[in-house]
Amino acid sequence: MSQVLIKSPKHCAKQGLNIDQHHKKLFFFFSSLFTSILSLILVIWLILRPSKPDFSLREADIYQLNLSGSHLLNSSLQLTLLSKNPNQKVGIHYDELQVYADYKGQRITTYTSLPPFYQGHQDSNLLTASLIGTWLPVAPSFGYEVGRDQTAGKLVLSLKVNGRLRWKVGTWVSGKYRFNVNCVAVMAFGPAIPTGPLTSKQGSHCATTV
Repeated sequence: MSQVLIKSPKHCAKQGLNIDQHHKKLFFFFSSLFTSILSLILVIWLILRPSKPDFSLREADIYQLNLSGSHLLNSSLQLTLLSKNPNQKVGIHYDELQVYADYKGQRITTYTSLPPFYQGHQDSNLLTASLIGTWLPVAPSFGYEVGRDQTAGKLVLSLKVNGRLRWKVGTWVSGKYRFNVNCVAVMAFGPAIPTGPLTSKQGSHCATTV
């Protein structure tokens, strides 16, 4: 003879209450765990306080800077940068690096991409790039401005790097942060036509923002 078990509404309500309490305990457990992990990361971040990387210009050479007509430019440059990670306990991943040259607010080369790389604690890396511009449109006053600089005896260029970086602490890697580097190259540029490339080797420090 079979038996039919009938649960009272009171019993069902008690069982539902137990399930809700179990879910709440799991929710509070995972919430506390997540908060603890975030707090630990924040404490480590505040203790380490990563410093932004240092960049300096080692050498810049202009092999070509010719106008075709009044506003189309052909250019060829070579540059060498020194990148240094000043942090003792934080590594840096560099991603999406692009380099270009600028003259008085006008871009005079196309963007040149550099391969991504990792920089360990207090490591240094030499970065070289060939910058080229072909039929780049420039302002009609470009030739006049270059002529003025030649009369003054020096040519001033801005060499710029744009990219993204990620901080690395142990096995933890941060999200991506955009950074910008601006290096100023001052080159002797006398009235006589130079036989070789215009060169800057003063080793100037670059401005870096993150």
